[in-house]
Amino acid sequence: MDIIEFGDLSEGCMVADLGCGNGIMAVGALLLGAGKALAIEADEEAWDVAKSNLKGEGFWEMGAPIHATIGANDLASILEAELHHISDVDLVITNPPWGRQKKHADRPFFQAIIDCGATAHVLHSANATHIEPFFSEAGWKAEKYGTAEFALPANYEHHTSQRNKTQAAFWRLTPNK
Repeated sequence: MDIIEFGDLSEGCMVADLGCGNGIMAVGALLLGAGKALAIEADEEAWDVAKSNLKGEGFWEMGAPIHATIGANDLASILEAELHHISDVDLVITNPPWGRQKKHADRPFFQAIIDCGATAHVLHSANATHIEPFFSEAGWKAEKYGTAEFALPANYEHHTSQRNKTQAAFWRLTPNK
């Protein structure tokens, strides 16, 4: 199963990519038919790469790179500052920090998903055991629907190897309406 097979990414929908990094998931959503992709990133360098990737793939008009920190403000405030409304978001996608360096680093991303109220697809550590209980407690359904080996290039100071691999899991999070 994937985002398309679940029917979560529909033609013309608005996608919010939280912590978009280089913007690859936002670009992917646009390639698959999303009408708009809000690419939200705090890191200045990564944000510049995301902007370049959106322009380079011809999606500048459909992509909205937003320089903001998830958790510094609530998602509604971040989007409203960019003339978007949280209620317009149809799908959230994110590969949040996994919390290995800073415990609970993923929590602001999870809270943003809940605040948005839209179905979300999350890439996270396959070893994570807190996702299902966190969302269940909030009245959401959390379904792990796949795993894959995930390459980790040495992008940050805490990365000690040039390249490493880890097991990642794909989660589908849906509000119980």
